[in-house]
Amino acid sequence: MSTYVLVPGFWLGAWAWEKVARPLREAGHDVHAVTLTGLGDRVHLAGPGVDLETHIQDIVNVIVFADLHEVILVGHSGAGTPITGVADRIPERVARVVYVDSGPPAEGMTQMDLNEPDWQAFIERRVAEQGEGKGYPLISWEEQERAGASLEGLGEAERAWFASRATPQPYGTMTQPLILTGGADKLPKTLIACSFPLEQVHAMIAAGHPFFAALAGPEWSFDAVPTGHWPMFSKPAETAAALAALSG
Repeated sequence: MSTYVLVPGFWLGAWAWEKVARPLREAGHDVHAVTLTGLGDRVHLAGPGVDLETHIQDIVNVIVFADLHEVILVGHSGAGTPITGVADRIPERVARVVYVDSGPPAEGMTQMDLNEPDWQAFIERRVAEQGEGKGYPLISWEEQERAGASLEGLGEAERAWFASRATPQPYGTMTQPLILTGGADKLPKTLIACSFPLEQVHAMIAAGHPFFAALAGPEWSFDAVPTGHWPMFSKPAETAAALAALSG
């Protein structure tokens, strides 16, 4: 059996993994779902001092204080950035790094750098006007689709559940550059594509696309859970099965 650490993306807490964690635990795996500082049930800790380093340390602390080893470290969407930092910090604790509809940013990049200039400007306005300069509140479903986050598989019930628990993403986590030392370069890594086909992924890798070129290494494997950008809501059983397939 394996040990999983599940890190949610923007606006989410550990609660988002409930329907994925349950079948993994029923199969005998050890599962630790993480709520990052300033989000979910830790929203009361939000503030301008919460940044990417805070979230990296959150995850490191979960692993170290629970004395976890051979961890399958899973990050969805925006969590791809902090889990990359974690794997770089404590590679001796990590067996595999898994990116769910996500990917590893390059050293020195910020989460904002992954957006086109017009969308960066949109985020900056929303943070200033609705987030008191310190948080990025949940955007509308229409805005999510404009940003490229597919809503396939999210019915009214799933959208209501999502929106009722979503909390603003601490803005500092989006603007602080990721600092890497190369400690995790050789760790096994897996991309689980959800909202874009694997054929497209492999084509962009072959073309040397700057956001996909790093996935060309021999340490990478690939799987897919065809659905929208939020597979823990739209296809939790299939997401759990894809993660379970990485055990051992």
